[in-house]
Amino acid sequence: MKTSPIYAVNRRQFSVATISLAAASVWSSRAIGALYRPKFSDNPFQLGVASGDPSTDGFVIWSRLGPKPLEGGGMPDEPVEVRWEVASDEQFQTVLKKGVTVATPDWAHSVHVEVTGLEADRWYFYRFQCAGEVSPTGRSRTLPNAESEIDSLRFAFASCQHFEAGYYTAYEHMADESLDFVVHLGDYIYEGSGEVERKNRVRRHLGPEIESLADYRNRHALYKSDQALQTVHARFPWLVTWDDHEVDNNYANDISEKVGVKAVDFLGRRARAYQAYYEHMPLRRSSLPQGPLMQLYRGISFGQLANFLVLDTRQYRTDQPCGDKRAASCDATRDPKATMLGDRQERWLLNGLTASACRWNVLAQQVMMAPVDREAGSEAKFSMDQWSGYEANRERLLRFVDERKTNNLVVLTGDIHSNWANDLFHGSKAVATEFVGTSISSGGDGRIGPLTLDTLLSENPFVKFHNTERGYVRCTLSPESWQTDYQVVPYVTRPGAPLITRASFVTENSRPGAQHA
Repeated sequence: MKTSPIYAVNRRQFSVATISLAAASVWSSRAIGALYRPKFSDNPFQLGVASGDPSTDGFVIWSRLGPKPLEGGGMPDEPVEVRWEVASDEQFQTVLKKGVTVATPDWAHSVHVEVTGLEADRWYFYRFQCAGEVSPTGRSRTLPNAESEIDSLRFAFASCQHFEAGYYTAYEHMADESLDFVVHLGDYIYEGSGEVERKNRVRRHLGPEIESLADYRNRHALYKSDQALQTVHARFPWLVTWDDHEVDNNYANDISEKVGVKAVDFLGRRARAYQAYYEHMPLRRSSLPQGPLMQLYRGISFGQLANFLVLDTRQYRTDQPCGDKRAASCDATRDPKATMLGDRQERWLLNGLTASACRWNVLAQQVMMAPVDREAGSEAKFSMDQWSGYEANRERLLRFVDERKTNNLVVLTGDIHSNWANDLFHGSKAVATEFVGTSISSGGDGRIGPLTLDTLLSENPFVKFHNTERGYVRCTLSPESWQTDYQVVPYVTRPGAPLITRASFVTENSRPGAQHA
């Protein structure tokens, strides 16, 4: 990788990298010449429906029209009217909100509707209609009012769903859970060709490594075609953020993993990837991408119980030090100018923690924060792509949490295809707790690597649990405790795996750290 990254996008780079977009059209409720009853070759709602980013009076509802979703969509090159409804009942006997939006070719005929004017802390049903076709029914909920004292919250978080590596059996089980929402921590798609994992391939990607907008759209459509994933999207609202594979493995800001790629060229690829990501996620207008720039960090609060701060650790970070692989710490890891979040996002985060009066403060983010040494023996090695490559930034954050006495900070992490429960220390004191979730399918069937569990725990006494099976993590909150259940499936390379609760941990109010339940 390059070692002299460009951290600010100048005018020329922005101009070259920006895709020509009619940005306003993705949110338009009318378009001149929009087709009211187009003719489709097949059902246009094959990619399902989704909702996300709930508020106290609404949420975003999403779908994408695509009678031939894996072949560019199969839509006419014209805007199309789409009707939507929100009801209090699944049979739509009591429709509370309805309207018309426009699906445009500029945005792959995706629709994002910000529904407002609903009652707080309630479940609702929604659907879309177009050309006589009706979408699957989705279910979503509004958040409690900010001042509400809430007794309980249950959610699940997941990440890393490599389509080729296995079946989404974990999502089949997640759909049966009683959850308030789902948090996805990134690697929703994988950009590679899959040639490296040919021997372990379970399902097949379409084509080589993706770089064009059409390729990113088709790859998202392939993943969205999975019925288990569609079911969980339709059943619960989601909070989403990305990691690296939505664009390019281990990228940092405008720096590709591949040597020799110019920043301006990579920003062009990033713009195309960001657009396709937005087109396929239930995101608000505030996250509408502008070329290679897209604000994804944001927050929601669940009454007085939990404050969720969703982070973006890819778009603004400085280059990984000492290379982007596992290495011993070097001087660059302690550089106070090195950043995982960028200055603006870091200020936003610290302000959000300062302003929060919630019992639990939650960081929904991508890469391991605990400084896990994965090398047996006296030599210590850390992943430079994780927070260990940005020691000064991590120290600054945990010192802030300690000194400001932030209420019950819990960090949620994905990325590394394994489960962990970690205590996070500032000096000799635990100040926060980190729960790391395994992959849905990435890596295939779980297994123990060369570093045994006993060695791992002896090298890292702050690690309370480690497991390499596939699955997701379920979290149940009350004002006095947080319970984390590691929900795993023993295999993903064939369908039908049972669900097992492999371990459970409790974090008590005002007592940072994970304790076996």
